[in-house]
Amino acid sequence: MGALQEKKRALGFGACAVASSLWGCGFFFGKIALAEMGFGHMVLYRFLFAMVALVPLLVTHRPGLNRKEWGVLLVASFLGVPLQFLIQFHGLELTTVSHASLMVGTMPVILAVGATLFAHERMDAIGWWALAASTTGAALIALGGKHHAGAGEASLAGDLLVVVSLGIALFWILLNKRLMERHSAVVVTAYGLMLGTLMLIAWVPVRYGMPPVAGVSLKAWLALAASGILCTATTTLLWNWGMTQVPASQAGVLLNMEPLIGSLLGVLVLRERLGPSAWVGGGLILAAAFTLTTRSTTRVREQLPVT
Repeated sequence: MGALQEKKRALGFGACAVASSLWGCGFFFGKIALAEMGFGHMVLYRFLFAMVALVPLLVTHRPGLNRKEWGVLLVASFLGVPLQFLIQFHGLELTTVSHASLMVGTMPVILAVGATLFAHERMDAIGWWALAASTTGAALIALGGKHHAGAGEASLAGDLLVVVSLGIALFWILLNKRLMERHSAVVVTAYGLMLGTLMLIAWVPVRYGMPPVAGVSLKAWLALAASGILCTATTTLLWNWGMTQVPASQAGVLLNMEPLIGSLLGVLVLRERLGPSAWVGGGLILAAAFTLTTRSTTRVREQLPVT
């Protein structure tokens, strides 16, 4: 049994590492698609492709939620899909992949603050110092962006919109966590993303017009498919499953791979440039996230059902 548990533990860490790395590609693929369509249509296509991968799970897994739980899932889906992603990718439209990715590095600290405020956990001194460092880093990155940036440049407005979307994501995560105390990660993931996608289908054509089909290049379609199947459906399932095998406090450090991968893709592939303040700010954010998830004593094992 010991060897089996160690194998599951290793697979759990592997699943979380792959999920975080794929999440780091999300802004990169999104930027490719944004070159040919608006952010609203890009987000809609992303989740339509995600649902292609999740339909088999909807068929094989019955939800089993009561009326109150459906209400919680509905609220979580609204926050986590249309609201979070439309704000986040509007921000990406206004800034660079590398800036947006580094801003995501604040998420482990945002989660820690959320747990302190809403889950009645107590953060130690190391945690509060990490929060201060992360906040300083985010401010340095945002101030490195221009107030009125041209195409392909980082902007203060875009960076701040990404941070706002992360704050919204916090409540999505906390609500999903409550549901996964009684239901499998597959059910919460598949049905939650389905509800969110239906909201996008109802809202995006009314607000932004019908999504383009003709004239969209193969490159953009492949980027949309990758962002939906790999960076949404696959990542969410892998992460939620991995969290059933390893402590959240230990797996959380792997979230640092997302801003690392995303910023590297922006700088090395898209040839974006980071100013001195952005490099310092990014370093502070990654150091704070690493410190929080490895050194802080504010750690709670999240018991989730195995799917």
